[in-house]
Amino acid sequence: MGVPRVIFRVCETLNCPKFQYGDSFTVSGVAVMMRTNGDSSFVSSAAVHANQNRENCEILYGDLVKIIIKYERADQIPDCLISCTGCTGSLRLEHSRSRKNGPEQEALLQSNKELAALLEDLSRFPFFQIISPESLAELLRNAELEDFKKDDIIIRQGAPGSKLYIVAEGKVSILNDTGISISTLEQGEVFGEMSLICDENIGATVQAAADCKILSVHHRHFQLVMDRYPTMQRYFTKLMAQRLSRSNKIRFDDYASGMIGRLEEIPPEALFQTLHTNGKTGILTITEVPKGTARFSLRQGALIKASYDGQKGKEAFFKILREKKGRFKFNPGLPKEDFDAPEIGYFMKLLMEGLQQLDEDRSSRRRQEPGGNTPQVSP
Repeated sequence: MGVPRVIFRVCETLNCPKFQYGDSFTVSGVAVMMRTNGDSSFVSSAAVHANQNRENCEILYGDLVKIIIKYERADQIPDCLISCTGCTGSLRLEHSRSRKNGPEQEALLQSNKELAALLEDLSRFPFFQIISPESLAELLRNAELEDFKKDDIIIRQGAPGSKLYIVAEGKVSILNDTGISISTLEQGEVFGEMSLICDENIGATVQAAADCKILSVHHRHFQLVMDRYPTMQRYFTKLMAQRLSRSNKIRFDDYASGMIGRLEEIPPEALFQTLHTNGKTGILTITEVPKGTARFSLRQGALIKASYDGQKGKEAFFKILREKKGRFKFNPGLPKEDFDAPEIGYFMKLLMEGLQQLDEDRSSRRRQEPGGNTPQVSP
C-alpha cells in the first residue's frame, strides 16, 4: 500500500506573490501520536509537493502539514476549503475526494486509448486540474480529436465562434491582422472560449505552429458544462479577463506609437519616411484605397516587400504614393522567411524617384487641362 496522498488546488488568490489560481499541491503522509509505558511520542511523515515550478513557501507548506496532523492521515482529510495564514497576500485552497475518475470517464477512456494517453500528459495543466471528473467526462464525451499539420489554419478571424479548442499535443500561433504571430499556445492551453462566452465572431486567426492534435468541443456542450459547474465558470472568467487585458495593452501600444491612422492626416511619403527614419521593422497595411489593400514590409526602415494594384516591388511603392485617402496600420514583426529578404532599393533614392514621378504626373495633368500649356498642333 502506497503513502496516502491527496491534492489541494488554489481556488482563490488575493495578491499572493508566489502562486496562481489553479496551482496544485500533493499532500501526503501520516501523523500519529504514540503512547508507550506512559510516555508519548509524535511521529509524522507529512510531505508537501508543489505540482508546478514555483518558488517555495514555508507558510503555505506549514499550513498544509497542519491539516495532516489534524486528521492523522492525508487520505482521511474530508472535502474542505482552507486558507493560508498569509504574508503579503493570501490563498484559499480546495480539496475534493471525488477527483478520482468516475465510471463514465473510465468507460470513455477505455474506449479511446489515444485520448487516454493524451489526458495522461494533460492532467498536469491548470484547465484539467480545476475541472471535476464529471464535467471532464461530459466534455470529452462530445469532443472531437483532430490532427493539423504545421501551418494549417485552425480557425479564422471573423468566422462564427462554434467550438472550444484545447491543445492536446503540439503548439499553435495566434496571428494578428497582417498574419504575424503575436502569441503561442502550447499543450494544455485553450482557445476559442472568448467568442463562445461573448457570443461574438472569432477575434484572431489561429494557425498550427507545428504538427498538432486539437480537442474541440461544440458550443452547446461547452455551455451545458459551464452552466452546471461553477469551477469552470470561474476559470474561464479569469482567463477571459487576462486575455482582454493583454489585448487592450496591445491596442494601447499601437495607438501610443502612432502606428494607426489615415492618409488624410499623414500622406504616404511622410508615413514611409517616418518608418524609415525610426528604423521600424514590420508590416504596413493600407486599406480603403481605390485599388484594394496595399502591403509593405520594412526591415530596420528599409523597404523589402511591396504589393498594390497587382504590382510588386518599387512599382507598387510608386503607385501608393499617389493615394490621398485610406487607412493605415503598422504591425511590428516580420515572418522568418523575410529576415534575409533583399531590399527593393536604397530607400531615399526610391522615395525621390517616386516623388519625381508624382510631380511629372501632376504636371502632365495640368498641361492637359483646359487652359493649360498643351502644345497645339497645326493642321
